[in-house]
Amino acid sequence: MNRFIEKWLVDSLRGLGQLALFAGEIARSLVSQRVSGGDLLRQLYFIGVKSQSVVLVTGAFTGMVLCAQTFFQFHKVKMDTATLAVVSVSMCSELGPVLTGLMVAGRVGAAMAAELGTMRVTEQIDALRTLAAHPVDYLVVPRLLATVLALPLLTAESITLGIGAAHVLGTVLLKIDPAYSWTHMLKYTDVTDALMGIIKALIFGALVAVIGCFKGMSCREGAEGVGNATTQAVVFASISILISNFFLTLLLTRLLNL
Repeated sequence: MNRFIEKWLVDSLRGLGQLALFAGEIARSLVSQRVSGGDLLRQLYFIGVKSQSVVLVTGAFTGMVLCAQTFFQFHKVKMDTATLAVVSVSMCSELGPVLTGLMVAGRVGAAMAAELGTMRVTEQIDALRTLAAHPVDYLVVPRLLATVLALPLLTAESITLGIGAAHVLGTVLLKIDPAYSWTHMLKYTDVTDALMGIIKALIFGALVAVIGCFKGMSCREGAEGVGNATTQAVVFASISILISNFFLTLLLTRLLNL
């Protein structure tokens, strides 16, 4: 048992070290190389535009279910008009960026790992090196920049639609007074809540791209290796989002409220 724990710790630390070196290589490429506009636009379309349907559906139904559950509890103490304020603050600072990050990790992170993993298995990455084209410059940096740019926009769409869907549900179906509900939402939702969500989205985007590309670039040979890399990319990116969200909440709350 002790040997198993020791092996797990050594493998985990080795993996974190390799990921840190990979992130450092990306940082050097960002500083020293110019990104191709065509590659960046293609990745923005794939990551941003094609992810909209998943993100918007997630945001809308998250806002509605949060509105319903909050109303059921607030109605007991005659605080119905505060329902939308709770939904707004929760969507802006927590649920919007986290759920959008998880959806993008499931769709885009898996696609990055599978695509780069297949290129590694079929030796296309080695072919790039023989042509004096650095794989990180050509394959990783455009995906990273596109994810970092697209995720805040997707998060803003998710937040907006979630609040809008909650407002419609609350005023039409649950019969909450629309004027008081909207007034309370504007009163208790601060700019720092939205800013916190956007900052989180930027960091989550970087996590998804770096982990997805790292798993793809370092996958083992064969179809099984590509499958394992894809699975690990989604799992590790999702766990990283949830863990980092906790620390970001504590840090950003302290910084933004100074």
